[in-house]
Amino acid sequence: MSDDIETTIQENIAKSIAEIPHPSLPKGSNIYGSTKIFPDYQAEPGQSYLTLVHGIAHESSVSFVAILQATRALRKGYESVLYFYGPGAMNAMATRGFPTTGDSAFPGEQNINNSLETFIKEGGTVFVCRFGLSLHGLREEDLIEGCIPCHPLDVQDALIHYANKGAIINSTYNL
Repeated sequence: MSDDIETTIQENIAKSIAEIPHPSLPKGSNIYGSTKIFPDYQAEPGQSYLTLVHGIAHESSVSFVAILQATRALRKGYESVLYFYGPGAMNAMATRGFPTTGDSAFPGEQNINNSLETFIKEGGTVFVCRFGLSLHGLREEDLIEGCIPCHPLDVQDALIHYANKGAIINSTYNL
């Protein structure tokens, strides 16, 4: 390559970088409003919140956000239940980590585990479908402590049970 082309490329890089000042706003700048539209609802005595999760761990934000929503419902006073079924069962594995279990090969690898452990510690209930585990060769003994393994037919009956209780039902699905 000729020196003229290299010089032109370097000049274009400098020109491109200078076109828009960076950062455009200093760290800590507000670029979104903070007005909350709906009331901050709190649970009435006896209210339940069921979250069904059919999402693959780390393949999208669906599973992680579902856990965060269930935790928020728990903190609002709801009897909050997470039910992992199908590929969602992968979310409840205590064996996540690399190079050893519990390690994070990338930032956030343990987010799901840590959030589930917090949810359980704060009083949430976590059900995990045994059939969902079997689909991926996952062992029941490798579930995060406090997770409750369930029969495959329990998915529908849990839904009926919580619907009969008048629970808010949040069903998440990852394709």
